[in-house]
Amino acid sequence: MLQLVLPKGSLEKATLELFEAADLKVKRDSSVDYKATVADPRIDGVRILRPQEIPSYVAEGLFDLGITGRDWVEETSSEDVSLGELHYSKATTNPVRIVVAVPADSAIDSVADLPQGVRISSEYPELTKRFFAERGIDADIRLSYGATEAKVPDIVDAIVDITETGRALRAAGLKIIDTILVSYTELVANPTSYADPDKRHAMEQVRTLLEGVLEARGKVLVKLNIGAPELDKVIELIPAMKTPTVNELYGGHGYAVESVVPKSEINTLIPALRDVGATDIIELPISKIVH
Repeated sequence: MLQLVLPKGSLEKATLELFEAADLKVKRDSSVDYKATVADPRIDGVRILRPQEIPSYVAEGLFDLGITGRDWVEETSSEDVSLGELHYSKATTNPVRIVVAVPADSAIDSVADLPQGVRISSEYPELTKRFFAERGIDADIRLSYGATEAKVPDIVDAIVDITETGRALRAAGLKIIDTILVSYTELVANPTSYADPDKRHAMEQVRTLLEGVLEARGKVLVKLNIGAPELDKVIELIPAMKTPTVNELYGGHGYAVESVVPKSEINTLIPALRDVGATDIIELPISKIVH
């Protein structure tokens, strides 16, 4: 039913891991194969292509559904339907930022300080052009094919580049003076395909699985038993996503409590629960959470 296109490159590994966790494992003959399959009746075929190309291909109808970055949707001005952000990236759950950077020892502290005719290198020429035009700055924008940060100050005066943490720019002796765009990974659809009720339903089901995996990351399920007098103390301790589930044990011998909690807090939570009298404490992994 759906022709799917996934990003090759820095997002490739994280994307394939996400699909496998969502029980939509992408299978291909080799790690360099551009064609793949998913053993799911909703997905007819898969291509793995550069994220820069994906928004245009989806908008043109070559694919029904794709994963790319908001940065490339904006750069290509593609008219895709956004099915929502997927909060993951190549290293963290942080979004990436498209920023303007200059040498760290420069007297320039904002975009407004840049002179007319400023030379700028970027892998995002259209996004950069629109940004500076909106601010009345005549910029000489030069397309970069990589190693953008190495071109300052000998070749250009400033760069527009992508960063997730800012560390690489600082290591290159640069400072950020403005942010053009905050970009998450995004699930995008072809408008005509999205208007088809059957395809739209399939897209939304795929999105549910992917979002369920992302929601579950960093969380575990805690189950325990507690006597009636100590129940309130347990409830106060548990950092629940919602109200914990509480069921009375057979014979009235206390309560069974379960709740989804952050994995990062489990090392202090379990001993604290034990201290107030909880027994039979179980920590369980979670593969998906669907609201």
